[in-house]
Amino acid sequence: MVQTSKKHLVEAAVLIPVYRDKNDEIRLVLVRRGKGGIYGGQLAFPGGKRDPHDQSMLAAALRETREEIGLSPDRIKILASLRVVETRTTGYLVFPFLARVTPPSKWYRNEREIAEIIAVRLGDLARPGAEGEEIKQFPTWPEPRQTPFYRVGTYKVWGVTYRILHSLIPRLLAGEWTI
Repeated sequence: MVQTSKKHLVEAAVLIPVYRDKNDEIRLVLVRRGKGGIYGGQLAFPGGKRDPHDQSMLAAALRETREEIGLSPDRIKILASLRVVETRTTGYLVFPFLARVTPPSKWYRNEREIAEIIAVRLGDLARPGAEGEEIKQFPTWPEPRQTPFYRVGTYKVWGVTYRILHSLIPRLLAGEWTI
């Protein structure tokens, strides 16, 4: 009998900040990662790896959110812990937390890690034509694959962030949580 080894996944957590803007539209806060690192230039939710001193995955998400976009826990109300998802190329197990937030008058960003903070309207993600597909190839994939994405301005949200959004958008549109 041949034993297969289960690959080791690194635990990470993200916060999905949502709020209603002055026009009563729901917005989701995304970050565009700085150029360095394996996720350089990609759109994502604030978050990152769990540190040894983080008491929980939620603690990791809150710490990373504060570090990356300056949003303090007193401006965050956790609405739900969502289904854990695995990245397909980088070996992360991602714990997403949906949170209603009170946005600051001016966003802060950690300039070493975050190139831009984007508050995208839910309606823009749900509109016809917002989704697309393209062929991507990564060294860990045996062959190129069709990869779905959402258009956000001139950027594309794909990968684990796309998969989280894809299951979350219909639930937000249905009013499952009070935002």
